Amino acid sequence: MSEVPTYVLEREFDAPREVVWRTWTEPELLARWYGPNVETIVHQLDVRPGGLWLNEMQWGGNSNYERVEYTEVTPPERLVWLHSVTDAEWNVVANPMMPDWPRVLLTTVTFEADGARTRMRLTWVPHEASDAEIACFAAAMEGIGKGWGAGMELLEEIIAELQG
Repeated sequence: MSEVPTYVLEREFDAPREVVWRTWTEPELLARWYGPNVETIVHQLDVRPGGLWLNEMQWGGNSNYERVEYTEVTPPERLVWLHSVTDAEWNVVANPMMPDWPRVLLTTVTFEADGARTRMRLTWVPHEASDAEIACFAAAMEGIGKGWGAGMELLEEIIAELQG
């Protein structure tokens, strides 16, 4: 078994963690930052263990569907979920653009209070993945950072707005 690569994103926000938590758990806020430069449609968001987040991202006449199943929810400090690419009926499928992309990514997001600020840490790890999936994920890590990074810029704007 090869070493499983882990994508780690760490950001610090100038806001209490309850505010940052809202941007990950309220559909209208989540849709504004998740999937930068595309139209994000949150079809369902049920933030509880066993709950689903069904997400569609549209651009240039295409749609990309994702299914998130929450396995652990501890407000306002921790979210854990299984993240998959799906077809339009929310069935887990191979990523049409990257067939070896992991079918399931274990995602953990923690929100740590630091005075009036919040330290957020996200990890993405291929879950029960094949060697091909692990290799594909490892090769894509740099690109993953660009997407999440652009989302984080939008997230900072929303957080500033929520605090007036």
